Amino acid sequence: MTFKDMVVLYEKKKDKFGTEAYKHVSKVLDEAKELHRKDWLKNPTPQRDYEQSWKGFKGRNLERLIIYIIKDEVESLGLKIVSGNTLEQKKPENLSEELSKIKRAVSINYGEFGLHLPDADVIIYNPKNLKVIAILSSKSSMRERVSETGYWKIKLSQDPVTRNIRLLLVTPDLDGDLTYKFPTKKNRAIVEVDTDGGYVMSEAKIEETNKVKMFDKFIEDLRKFVKDREENKQ
Repeated sequence: MTFKDMVVLYEKKKDKFGTEAYKHVSKVLDEAKELHRKDWLKNPTPQRDYEQSWKGFKGRNLERLIIYIIKDEVESLGLKIVSGNTLEQKKPENLSEELSKIKRAVSINYGEFGLHLPDADVIIYNPKNLKVIAILSSKSSMRERVSETGYWKIKLSQDPVTRNIRLLLVTPDLDGDLTYKFPTKKNRAIVEVDTDGGYVMSEAKIEETNKVKMFDKFIEDLRKFVKDREENKQ
């Protein structure tokens, strides 16, 4: 099971559901898990149970799938998209000048303890002026430490260099924590208050607000964020 296999699964959903294929990402994950398990059983990971192996695979490849889904539309706005792992894993001397500047632009200043990257799964920026528009955090469910996403938004907002960067959550919300506005679950409260917004890839009907929306609103909002960023309003 590879990322290319996940793309094939997603494209099948796209053929069937068209522009609403994003609502079926959870089914893509289910089908990918079944294939991944079959591969794993042929060659089990030493000293690790299957769920640990799947969790790592799912986390890495959900991020890549989100990039795959949004890349063309993001680039149609004149923007570029890069995985946070690219910035994290490459040595400074191996980064292009452009990506080196983007890495510096999203780094959190901890004073005497140095500059450190936030947990940034996906970074969207304008290549013309190297302004970072948004950082996306991809999580399959809200149980995956969504409070950390809120923490990073707070840290970004404390520095004039990073305070205009939007921190957004993109998730299939497998546990349904974002479905209802009231009664409000803790994780929805965190997304509503401590992030710049959450976009849900789900078949469930989401009670939307100006912060929590279905994923089909993402590009429309990104266009607004670009305008705000260029005008330095936010």
